[in-house]
Amino acid sequence: MKKHSEIDIKNKLVEYGEEVFNSDKQNVHYFVGEEEEEVNEFLNDLENYPHAFLIACLCDKQIKAERAWKIPFKLKKRIGNFEFSNLFKLTEKQLIKYFLKPSPLHRFKNEMAKNTYSAIQRIGDKYAGDASKIWKGTPSSAEVVYRFLEFNGMGPKIATMATNILARDLKIKFKDYYSLDISADSHVKRVFWRLGLVKENPKPEEVIYKARGLYPKYPGILDISCWKIGRKWCGPKVKKCDECFMNNFCPSKV
Repeated sequence: MKKHSEIDIKNKLVEYGEEVFNSDKQNVHYFVGEEEEEVNEFLNDLENYPHAFLIACLCDKQIKAERAWKIPFKLKKRIGNFEFSNLFKLTEKQLIKYFLKPSPLHRFKNEMAKNTYSAIQRIGDKYAGDASKIWKGTPSSAEVVYRFLEFNGMGPKIATMATNILARDLKIKFKDYYSLDISADSHVKRVFWRLGLVKENPKPEEVIYKARGLYPKYPGILDISCWKIGRKWCGPKVKKCDECFMNNFCPSKV
């Protein structure tokens, strides 16, 4: 197998990322099957429920993405009315109850409930009840990431992920994409290592700065490529190299 340079590897990853970025609007969903279409439609309805998108991002912490992104829909079922004006009336105690019963929605149920309550209050107070004002008006990528970071429980990884999803999948326009970093989760770190871009068990910062160096104008364009590879073909123990689009570029191919 031909040994490819780091530039070749970067170009292939960027090529796939740009295909997604330049495609039509993509639904942000982690669910399959006809019974899940209602969940998908709800999560992608930024016009009526932009706050559901933000809550899903907040809850995407130390549980599987499939479970985290379903939480706003489950809350909607429990509360009954997910219009922002109704959510804004809820007390923190009431919201905690909805997170707890009939079964906990998150492993950190109290923390997530409190963060969600805080987020709802912030949306109401700072954004006049419209979470989409966080990203409307073609702001810079740095400004949107900063606005997400202002929410309790929203760290740099999730704030960047949220902004990247808006740009890449939901086709929200920003002034630039310089501040959209790669989200260095376990999948991305593993793929970066196996592709020979970083050492084994890299720190998140190593992956982030490597991506910045590889593609400064939009480091996060590498995210969807590596995340998909890690989730679908390049597992911790099982590798399906022949099915991966990086098959002919990967120095770790067995």
